[in-house]
Amino acid sequence: MTILGCRTGDSSGHATTTERPDPHSFSIPQEARTTHLNLDIQCDFDHKMISGTADYTIAHQKADQIIFDVNGPVITGVAIADEAGKTKTAHYALGQQDSILGTPLIIDILPDTKRVIISFHTSENANALQWLDAAQTNNKKMPFLLTQSQSIYARSWIPCQDGPGVRFSYDARVKVPAGMMAVMSASNPVRRAESGVYEFLMNNPIPAYLMALAVGDFDFKPIDHRTGVYAEPAILDSAAWEFADLGKMVTAAEQLYGPYAWERYDVIVLPSGFPFGGMENPRMTFLTPTVITGDRSLTSLLAHELAHSWSGNLVTNATWEDFWLNEGFTTYFENRIMESLYGKSYADMLSLLGYEDLLKSLQEMGEDNPLTKLKLNLKGINPEEALTDIAYEKGKNLLRYLEERLGRATWDPFLKAYFNRFRFGTNTTEGFLGFLDSTFVNMPQSIRDTVDRWIYNPGLIRYQPAYDNSRFRSVEEQAKQFINNPSMALKTTGWSTHEWLHFLRNIGPDSTGQIAQRLQKQFDLDHSRNAEIAFCWLNYLIENGRGQEHLVQISHFLQSVGRRKFVQPIYENLVKHGLSGEAASIYRIASPFYHPLTRMSVEEILQKRL
Repeated sequence: MTILGCRTGDSSGHATTTERPDPHSFSIPQEARTTHLNLDIQCDFDHKMISGTADYTIAHQKADQIIFDVNGPVITGVAIADEAGKTKTAHYALGQQDSILGTPLIIDILPDTKRVIISFHTSENANALQWLDAAQTNNKKMPFLLTQSQSIYARSWIPCQDGPGVRFSYDARVKVPAGMMAVMSASNPVRRAESGVYEFLMNNPIPAYLMALAVGDFDFKPIDHRTGVYAEPAILDSAAWEFADLGKMVTAAEQLYGPYAWERYDVIVLPSGFPFGGMENPRMTFLTPTVITGDRSLTSLLAHELAHSWSGNLVTNATWEDFWLNEGFTTYFENRIMESLYGKSYADMLSLLGYEDLLKSLQEMGEDNPLTKLKLNLKGINPEEALTDIAYEKGKNLLRYLEERLGRATWDPFLKAYFNRFRFGTNTTEGFLGFLDSTFVNMPQSIRDTVDRWIYNPGLIRYQPAYDNSRFRSVEEQAKQFINNPSMALKTTGWSTHEWLHFLRNIGPDSTGQIAQRLQKQFDLDHSRNAEIAFCWLNYLIENGRGQEHLVQISHFLQSVGRRKFVQPIYENLVKHGLSGEAASIYRIASPFYHPLTRMSVEEILQKRL
């Protein structure tokens, strides 16, 4: 039972004692839930504020209140409306602030209430919002606004029932400064509106964490009849070239697991300060520019975000405690798309790198750490702490185990049926297991017991799928020779990003400095335009005592790339290897460029050095 103490809004306070189905949301959807949102907002770049109204259609059985999540928005008024559209001012109250969840917004409703209209504006505490000055963009002509709502940050820019178990459709009217373009996770324009007013529609119900908005100086270029790319003019053509296979990816995904359910699949390349590789917002994947390398070698990230259109967006984890249902399924699906398009040996290189990442994460976290389970208990824990390789790679390996034990001939139809059975809904780990059991009634008990251990126990089942390691074996042989003779000429012609990463991970310690010196001289890795390779190389230098002499290059990287996957480990390594003062100095310069989520992560590392 949860008791929500309250402070008064513009009327009487409340106290409620009711079971909450989601530990990360104050909402109680079994009593009253949102079903559709009509959003009317304007984006004020001068004051870095979004303001407007969130008009929700709701469903309830004569409930006397509905509860929303807020963590930053200032509520300026609330009204309710009946089926005839007659409105009246509503009584509401704000509950006690929780350091992780924010505040419950509790609104009195009547038996005939059909809509709740909340007037609000955002505050500087909106962790989902990144406001970039013109100088922090590629074109350096206009400012930029982007949102990142996952996991529990939609509530920081829109009052909502911010749990993945609550889905709603939406339409929106968004006013932006003249000359700017706006897109959302919905139907989108392909040309700029002179008025600065854009209208959007998402007919399919989605959870709040998939609410997304981007505003800035960008244009659209089609790739095929149902895919395209949005990007700032300076990089639009290169982005469209990099993503030329996007339409083929959608077709390959459909052939595997059924029709694409969202009509169009477009991507937007965001400024470098975007904190993630990609975010699977429906119809509009938000993407880091670090995947634009000029050789199409990092497009597996696109396959991953596309796969979320089935696993995550179509079938969503009921709470963040079942996060692996989103990411484990998607990482498995991503790899199947890559195999379909580029062959098994290429896809298996990606899988082997992912497996290495999983082993590293387990080593760092500890195999007895409860956060290394797939089914999590996150009560009182920020779900961000669970966003690790465990859900992605351990979950993927479980599905690969089932594929190999049951056979693709039966496994693929099962996954297709799974996505169809739970489409536009949510599921739990137990729901997945129930569907597995009802489908494979003759599954050997030893396999079923292994599945339970995989899900409910920490650590890793010592099982590695039958990956093709042929392309990495030649890399490993060269790495061994190079360690003994750094002056040898490496044969790297035709190497993909993945072979380079495997090589750099296998050259071992550099006690004399000869390895780093030779590689830098031959390949100028300090200035690689491939962020994955540059990140791996700079970390190698820091770990081998070369951070100080390469501090200029490290600083440049940290000031030009805001992707948290890269930024956080480099700051961690700088601190670990005696360069905490230098790290703090770099951060003071780079921090305005980072997303709030990235800043929180780095500040936790630096702590008192700032």
